[in-house]
Amino acid sequence: MKTRRISVAFASGGRRLAIAGVALLCTITAASPLNLPALSGRVVDQANIIPADTRNAITDRLADLEAKSGIQLVVATVSSLEDQEIEPYANQLFRSWQLGEKTKNNGVLLLVAPNQRRVRIEVGYGLEGTLTDALSQVIISNAITPRFKAGDFGGGIARGVDDIITVLTTDASEWQQRPALRLDSKLSRDPTDLLLFLAACVFIVLCIMFPSFGWFALNLAFQILLSSGGSGSGGGSSSGGFSGGGGSSGGGGASGSW
Repeated sequence: MKTRRISVAFASGGRRLAIAGVALLCTITAASPLNLPALSGRVVDQANIIPADTRNAITDRLADLEAKSGIQLVVATVSSLEDQEIEPYANQLFRSWQLGEKTKNNGVLLLVAPNQRRVRIEVGYGLEGTLTDALSQVIISNAITPRFKAGDFGGGIARGVDDIITVLTTDASEWQQRPALRLDSKLSRDPTDLLLFLAACVFIVLCIMFPSFGWFALNLAFQILLSSGGSGSGGGSSSGGFSGGGGSSGGGGASGSW
């Protein structure tokens, strides 16, 4: 059991490093900056897939969570990932919006890209020990994607939000006792792992072939991995009196497809 935990932790760390490498390469090679949606509220439904009554109910739940715990959970749907993988896109959106309190980094982003059939839970630094990569994967696999497959986007997002809030507000030991959470083998077969691993290899080769690029890139990568401050300005774009609190994320969470 101890060996399996170590292997899962190693795989999780490698996956985060790969995500950071992909985000770095996208940042360096992109011809123009991403056209990220504005943080217009706790639910940003750019793709227009959430029914109005469901959106209002989710917004109330998210506001109640922040009022009671300080945790800032935001739901976003986007019409396009702009030719990016969902992992670097979610990380850039999280950092642009600066979700969570600056000193606690207690933000969470639930991102859905229906046209690419991709979903991700992006977790702030301060919540990675509670809303772990494994638990995020469970929520996506058990609560969200089965409903998405049936065409129920509102139901899948609402159930995902409910489960995220439950994890964040419930004793972790209760979740760890559930057999369904033992996803060591499933996580190792995540279809995005190979792509991320290859991207990390390309990144390393570029660093070796071009030392000047390597020093610049490694410095930027360490900033992405270790920074506790957001990369956006002014607490993120917002309207209606809602904005991020200055928090950041380093690639923790999980992704899925349907």
